[in-house]
Amino acid sequence: MNFRNAKELLELCASAGCSISETMIRREISEGETDRETVLARMDRALSIMKQSANSAISDPKRSMGGLIGGEAKKIMEHAAAGKSACGTLMAKAAAYAMGVLEVNAGMGLIVAAPTAGSSGVVPGVLLVLQEEYGFSDEELRNALFNAGAVGYLAMRNATVAGAVGGCQAEVGIASAMAASAAVELLGGTPAQCLSAASMVLMNMLGLVCDPVGGLVEYPCQNRNAAGAANALVAAEVTLSGVSQLIPFDEMLDILYAVGKRIPAELRETALGGCALSESACGACRACGDGVL
Repeated sequence: MNFRNAKELLELCASAGCSISETMIRREISEGETDRETVLARMDRALSIMKQSANSAISDPKRSMGGLIGGEAKKIMEHAAAGKSACGTLMAKAAAYAMGVLEVNAGMGLIVAAPTAGSSGVVPGVLLVLQEEYGFSDEELRNALFNAGAVGYLAMRNATVAGAVGGCQAEVGIASAMAASAAVELLGGTPAQCLSAASMVLMNMLGLVCDPVGGLVEYPCQNRNAAGAANALVAAEVTLSGVSQLIPFDEMLDILYAVGKRIPAELRETALGGCALSESACGACRACGDGVL
C-alpha cells in the first residue's frame, strides 16, 4: 500500500475502493510492520493531545516564553460567544483553537507537530471545530488525521515542511493542505476532491515567508495558523461545491518547493527580515534583550 506521490495514492484508493485515510492506515501497518490496533492507538493519542492543547489555552491562558502571545484564543472565543463574530462561529472557533495550540507550544506545553510546531494549530483548529459543529465522532476525526498524514507524508517526501528551507508556505501552507484534505474526506468528499482542496490551499499560500520575531515560534506564527485554518475551510467549501483545480497536487508541491528555494535566506526562519525586523514587535520580545511587556 505504499505510494510515492498523489497520483499513486489516488490509484491505490481507486483500485482498493477505499478512502485516503484507509489507504494511509494500511500503509502504516505494512511499512511499520505492526497491527491495526497499534496504529489506531497511536493516532488516538495524537488526537487526545490535539484536543488538550487546543482547549487548555482557552480555559487557562498563559503568557508565552518570549512574551509575545498569550490569551488571544480565549479572547476570540469570548467574542464569538457574545454573538459579535464577523465571520461566524465556525470560523471564529477554528481560529481560536488554532491560535490556542500555538500558545501552548510557546509556553513549552505538549502539542502535536502537524507537520511542525510552528504550524501545529491548523489541523486541530479545523477538525475540532467541524466536530463541534457537525457532531463527528472521535473515530471519524482519527480517520481524518490519517488523511492529513498522507498529505503531510507526500509533502515531506517530495518537497519540504521546513520553514528554513521553503518559508512559511512549507509550514503553515502544508498544514493547511493537510487540514483541507482531511476536512473534505470528513464531509463526504472523494479522494480526488481531497487532493484538489490541498492543491488549492498551496496555491493560495504560495510564497509565504517565514519571519519569526526574535527567532521564536510565536509571532506572526500564531496569526498565520488562524489564517491557515480559514484557508483550509475555504478550500474545502470550494472543492465540495464541485469546483476543481487546474493544477494537481503533485505539480503544486513541485511549484511550492521551487518557489521556496528562491525565497531569500533572510525570509526563511532566520529572523533577519520581514516581520522579524519590526521595531514594535522586537520591543515587546523578551528574546530581543530589552523586551517590554
